[in-house]
Amino acid sequence: MAPKAHSLSHTKWMCKYHIVFTPKYRRKVIYNQYRSSLGGIFHRLCSYKGVETIEGHLMPDHVHMLVSIPPRISVASFMGYLKGKSALMMFDKQAN
Repeated sequence: MAPKAHSLSHTKWMCKYHIVFTPKYRRKVIYNQYRSSLGGIFHRLCSYKGVETIEGHLMPDHVHMLVSIPPRISVASFMGYLKGKSALMMFDKQAN
């Protein structure tokens, strides 16, 4: 399988990032209770920004994601968006 390069008007790009992040205080409750809903939330938020989720794993106290982020979005701003919006969506869904 050949790697897929994306293109903009004057560039070809293939920016893949392996991102590992932890929830606040490394709470292990995300793995047990919210695992099924978090995957869908992450995929939905990535599609809103045009980010392709290649692979993702939810561990008991952290999250691994392999994503392809376009060069117009910085990794830091995307992660701020992903963590902030996913926390708000989880709060709306679970409310505790």
